[in-house]
Amino acid sequence: MQISSSARAAKPSKGAAKPSPAAQVIEELRPGQSIELLKELHILTREGKLNQDTRRKLKQVYHLYQFIEPLLSEVAARKAGFTLADHGAGKSYLGFILYDLFFNVAHAGEPMDGHVYGIETRAELVDKSRSLAARLGFARMSFLNLTVQEATTSAELPSTVDIVTALHACDTATDDAIAFGLAKGARHMVLVPCCQAEVAGVLKKSRALSLAKTPLAELWRHPLHTREFGSQITNVLRCLQLEANGYQVTVTELVGWEHSMKNELILASRPAQPQAGKTRAAQARLREVLDELGLGELTARFAVQAEPA
Repeated sequence: MQISSSARAAKPSKGAAKPSPAAQVIEELRPGQSIELLKELHILTREGKLNQDTRRKLKQVYHLYQFIEPLLSEVAARKAGFTLADHGAGKSYLGFILYDLFFNVAHAGEPMDGHVYGIETRAELVDKSRSLAARLGFARMSFLNLTVQEATTSAELPSTVDIVTALHACDTATDDAIAFGLAKGARHMVLVPCCQAEVAGVLKKSRALSLAKTPLAELWRHPLHTREFGSQITNVLRCLQLEANGYQVTVTELVGWEHSMKNELILASRPAQPQAGKTRAAQARLREVLDELGLGELTARFAVQAEPA
C-alpha cells in the first residue's frame, strides 16, 4: 500500500502514544489466535514479533486457510467427526495453524467434532509435533510416523478421510497424496506441488522417438524446456487424473510470485452427484495425453479408474 507524501510528512502529536509491540503483533494476527503456538513454530520471536521470512510464511498459511476453511465447514456441517490428513507434514505448520484458526478462533466455544492427522516420515519431527500438541491442549490432533503408502492401510487412520492436504510436496509425493485421497474416498483434496522431476525424466528418455512422432516434441527438445514443460504437464496430468476419478478441479495461485515460485494450488472436490459423462471424457483425455506425449509408462502413476457401469 502506498503512503502519500503528506501522510509521510505528518508527525505525531507530542501527546500521541507509540503503539506497543504487543499491539503491533495483534494487527498481524487473528483475535484469539495462539501466541504460544506461533512462538513454538518460530513464526513469532520470543518478543512476539514477526520478521520478513516468518511474515511471508504466515501469509501463505493464512491464504491457504481461506481455501480450506469452507471445506472444513462443509464437511463439519455434513457429518460428525470429520477428518483431515496432512501429508508431508514436516513441522506441521499447516496442521497446527488450521487447527488453531478453525477450532480455537472461528468456532471458539462451539461443539465442533473433528480430527487433524499429520503424516510425516521423519520421526524426530513427529515426536516434536506430538509434544507441542499435548502442551497446547490440541486434543484433536494426531501425528503419525508413516509413509503415504503405509498410511493408506494403517489402522491408525480411519477407513475414510474427508480432506487431504499436501503443501509443497516434492516430486512424486503429491501423486502419493492423490493416491491416498483416492483410496480413502476423500471429498476434498488441497495440493501445492513442488519440484517435479519424474515426468521430465521420461520425456528426456523418449525425446528422439517423440521428435520423430510429433512436432509437439519441440516443446521439450531443449533441456531447460524439458524441465519446465515436464513440471507443467505433471500438474496437467494430475488435474486430469482427479477429473478422471470424478472430482471437480480448480487451479489457482497460492500467493503472489514474490513469495514463492512454487505457487500452484490444485483444489479438487467430489460432487454430491456423480457426473459420469464428464468423468469418462476426462479418462479418455488422460489416456490420449499420455499416449501423445510418449508417457505410457506413467499410466499407473496417473491411474485411471475403470469406467463406471
